[in-house]
Amino acid sequence: MPAGGSIRAIHNDISRGALQNWCVGLRPADFAYDVWTERRLNELSCKLLLVGAVSACFLASPLTPRCFGSTKAAPSASLIETSYRDMYDLRFGAAHQVLHEWERLHPEDPLGPASDAAAYLFSEFNRLGILQAQLFLTDANVNQAHKLAPDPEIKQAFESELSKSLRLADSVLARTPQDRNALFAKVLDLGLRSDYLSLIENRELASLHYMKSAGILAEALLKIDPSYYDAYLAVGVENYLLSLNPAPVRWMLGLYGVETSKARGIQELRLTAQKGHYLRPYARLLLAVAELRDNNQGKATGLLQGLAREFPDNELYTNELARLQCQDSRGC
Repeated sequence: MPAGGSIRAIHNDISRGALQNWCVGLRPADFAYDVWTERRLNELSCKLLLVGAVSACFLASPLTPRCFGSTKAAPSASLIETSYRDMYDLRFGAAHQVLHEWERLHPEDPLGPASDAAAYLFSEFNRLGILQAQLFLTDANVNQAHKLAPDPEIKQAFESELSKSLRLADSVLARTPQDRNALFAKVLDLGLRSDYLSLIENRELASLHYMKSAGILAEALLKIDPSYYDAYLAVGVENYLLSLNPAPVRWMLGLYGVETSKARGIQELRLTAQKGHYLRPYARLLLAVAELRDNNQGKATGLLQGLAREFPDNELYTNELARLQCQDSRGC
């Protein structure tokens, strides 16, 4: 936990990189587990962070313009909500258009560029084939995902939007340290950075620093507003994903303040899945993957069926459902 108990101290510590020391300690030379530890951390955090990354491609709300076209949106839905719907349906061009309009209308809102960064990142995940849920289940598939080359132009755009969002968030928080929107934008920024490092650059240990930072800031936000249900996801991801490491690795992670409670992780994910806003479908997909990992295909199928009904243009859900049905009937 960073020094200082105030919200201002927490987000300032994160901005300065004061939390990075905890991750620097995660070096195999410091442990008796040596190469095995490094390999397990790399494999498991990579595979598990895939779960977090994939789902973020599907963020939330009703209504949307079609890709490079337009349809009428419900009056109650904001442009930023519309962009998340586009991301769920893999219409990234439309999402960018909507978000650019939002940023024009709300130039001081850090959630706009944070969401635009998400659209860049998850379009790249889609191109690289990282969004198939079956990738989460075997190390061979994870390793294959890393053989594909990232697009340098997408990375530049992603970095630019992240930097813009962080700058705007810090500016808002300097004036109003408890601003919920700015805190959440920063949580999202940190999570996106973690995903890029792990899934595209294959830097799993470095990504853990940003995952932990996102969790700390999310908990600070929840102290201000326990009903900000999207923030529970960051805490849930940290706990659930890292809980799947072997006991020696969990013990070492605990030394550096990393939470690894599977039960708490699932509990927090369920809160977002039931009551979240932008990230509600995200959490539902994470829970589906968790059920798959625990061989609970019936529960996973129910969650995926709900997502497929809500987002019929996204073939990833229907493809995964077809794969599960095939396995269940032993036709594969």
